[in-house]
Amino acid sequence: MPVTNRQWLLARRPSGTVCADDFRFTEAPVPAPGEEEVLVRTVMLSCDPTQRGWMARDTYLPAVKLGEVMRSFGIGRVVASRHPDFQEGQLVQGMLGWQDYALARPADAALRPVPPGIRPEQALGVFGVTGLTAYFGLLEVGRPAAGEAVVVSAAAGATGSVVGQIAKLKGCRTVGIAGGAEKCRRLTAAYGYDVAIDYKAEDVGARLAEACPGGVDVYFDNVGGEILDAVLARLALRGRVVLCGGISQYDATGPVPGPRNYLNLVSRRGRMEGFLVLDYLHRAPEAVREMARWVGQGLLKTDVDVQRGLENAPAVLARLFRGENQGKQLLAVAELEDAG
Repeated sequence: MPVTNRQWLLARRPSGTVCADDFRFTEAPVPAPGEEEVLVRTVMLSCDPTQRGWMARDTYLPAVKLGEVMRSFGIGRVVASRHPDFQEGQLVQGMLGWQDYALARPADAALRPVPPGIRPEQALGVFGVTGLTAYFGLLEVGRPAAGEAVVVSAAAGATGSVVGQIAKLKGCRTVGIAGGAEKCRRLTAAYGYDVAIDYKAEDVGARLAEACPGGVDVYFDNVGGEILDAVLARLALRGRVVLCGGISQYDATGPVPGPRNYLNLVSRRGRMEGFLVLDYLHRAPEAVREMARWVGQGLLKTDVDVQRGLENAPAVLARLFRGENQGKQLLAVAELEDAG
């Protein structure tokens, strides 16, 4: 086994868009597991907008400390274990971080086995936090009914593309908002959205009025900002807004103004609710079973964008905030065979 562990450490709090200077690439000895610990060889890492928040401040998790390994969900192979529930050679998922080898206490790193037959990109995507976020956010918080109008922002992204397809499976009319002609083409051609709105080239408010003449029943918000405001202005009676993320505001360097149309929630008797998928992890098996059935029947399609090389981690994360990713953004660190 190699004796060197490459790592990306957080060097400073970001200001604006994430860049390589926010991190420091270093090497350290590969650690040996102590009592109740597991050593995992990282195979693949998930790149998610929430990592920008982890770098900057305390959120639903404490901020990553300066000088610590950058936090990230990942898939890896157990190469050494002193924990009775984990064996050498086992494929696991959890909070591994930007490094070749992660030394973890399973409870602290949320370490759990990858179910047999599930590929790493599926475990981090449709059957991982991304898919669970779409499933529970839409069905438990949004609670769409057949025939209702469901609008999704960042609709071509990893979460948004799954949200739209689940809404369609539940009999809803789906409207996706994305940036650029190609992403909008994929919304209708690949993900089955009824209407695609290009926020870079179209008047979002006017297009929403056309697409949802009765108002927006459920809005799954991944971006915040002006698009959230445009939807609030066109909310249906008893409409629901699911607050999943606000990627349009993550790079802001000053205070961000709140939505101007929030009082429409009063007149429309609407509801706007934030959620964290962590609150639903105990119900993950039921969601995975249902989505596995849809995937098996060809009813749920997912795209992954796999970049390669741990040395490229900062650049790959930055792709999310420039809208360059096509589907779930992943970073391959090692091949499964090379990891044992």
